[in-house]
Amino acid sequence: MKSVLILIDSLVSIYIWILIINALLSWLIAFNVLNTSNRLVYSLLDISYKMTDPLLRPIRNFLPNLGGIDISPVILILLLMFIRNLAFEFFAPSMF
Repeated sequence: MKSVLILIDSLVSIYIWILIINALLSWLIAFNVLNTSNRLVYSLLDISYKMTDPLLRPIRNFLPNLGGIDISPVILILLLMFIRNLAFEFFAPSMF
């Protein structure tokens, strides 16, 4: 059971980093630091978008329009951290 929890913890941590990288890439593109006509930039953005959008889309639909500010990655990161901590408290109270 400990190995499964460590695996889940690692996967959640990796997904949080992907969310952060996706947000940074979108900011760099919005400020014209990166150009999407570059093949590598487009590929990285496409991969990160395909990995994060299925979980971010329902949050974006639920949130009101904040005038161009997207806080859905922050909310998803907080939810993932809450679920991770809840899993450790519920499944392994005496393991760690």
